[in-house]
Amino acid sequence: MKKWMLALALTGGVLTLGACNNTDNGSGEVVAESKAGDITKDDLYNLMKDKYGSPALQQLVYEKVLSDKYKVTDEEVDKKVDELKNDLGPNFEMALAQYGFNSEDDLKETFRIGLLQEKAALKDVEATEEEMKEYYENYKPEIKARHILIGTENQTPEAAEKTAKEVKARLDKGEKFEDVAKEVSTDTLSAQEGGDLGWFQPGTGKMVPEFDAAAAKLKKGEISAPVQTEYGYHIIQVTDIKEKKSYEDMKDEIEYQVKVAKLTPEMINEAMQRELKDAKVKINDKELKNALESNPQQ
Repeated sequence: MKKWMLALALTGGVLTLGACNNTDNGSGEVVAESKAGDITKDDLYNLMKDKYGSPALQQLVYEKVLSDKYKVTDEEVDKKVDELKNDLGPNFEMALAQYGFNSEDDLKETFRIGLLQEKAALKDVEATEEEMKEYYENYKPEIKARHILIGTENQTPEAAEKTAKEVKARLDKGEKFEDVAKEVSTDTLSAQEGGDLGWFQPGTGKMVPEFDAAAAKLKKGEISAPVQTEYGYHIIQVTDIKEKKSYEDMKDEIEYQVKVAKLTPEMINEAMQRELKDAKVKINDKELKNALESNPQQ
C-alpha cells in the first residue's frame, strides 16, 4: 500500500505542475525565493521527475489505458475502504497517516487503480465449479465478538492464566462482560468499547490462529474459557453471527474470491503489459522511456 501511495502522491504533483506550467508566467514561475536565489517550477518539476518520474508516469498511463476498457464504480471502491476500516477499526486514521495518505480520497484513488488492474488481470483467470463449491463448504460467515485480554507483557504466563480464570469466574457469576473488560483488559483500545472487536470472518487471518479457531466454535452469546495466544489469555464472547447464504446467492462473490486468490504480481504485470501493447502506448520523453518496463506498484 505504501508504494501505491507514493505513485499516487507523485502523480498528483506532476499533474499540478503540468497545469501550472500553462500559465502566462511560463515554466520559470518562481515558487520559492531566497537571498541565495529563486526556485522555479521548472526546478521543482525536474527534481520530481528525476526522483519519481517513472512511477508517476506509469500511474498516469495505467489509469488512462485501463479506464478506457474497464469500469470501477464508486460502490466498489467504497466497499474496499469499508473493509479496511472494519479491519483496522480505530487505527484507520493512524494507518492512513503512517502510509502517507493525505486523506481518505487519496486512499480511494489508490483502490480505484488497483481494482482496474485487478479486472484486467482477472480476464485470464478461471474458477471451476469444483473450486467454487469447495470454497463454499469451507466458508464461515462473519461473526461479531468481544474479548478480555490478560496480557503476559508484565507478568508470567502462569500468573496471566490464573487471572484469566478468575475473570472467567466473575463472568460466570453474572458480571457484565463490558464492565469487566473496561476494568481489567490489557487491550486498552478494545477495552474502551467493552472489549468489542467488531465483525470479522474466521479463517481469513485477521485474528491470530488460536483466537480465530476458538471464536469460530462459539455460539451466539457463549463465552469461551481462557484461550492462550502470543499476546496472553483471551476470554472471548461472540455477540452476533451472520447467516450463511445459499450457494446460488453467493455464487458471484465466490467466483470472484476464487479467482482473486489465484492472482500473483507476475500475472498482474503480464496483464498490464498486454493492455499497454493493445493501447499502443509510446513514451516520447527519452528520460522516461523505461518507465513502463517494471511495475513499482506491485
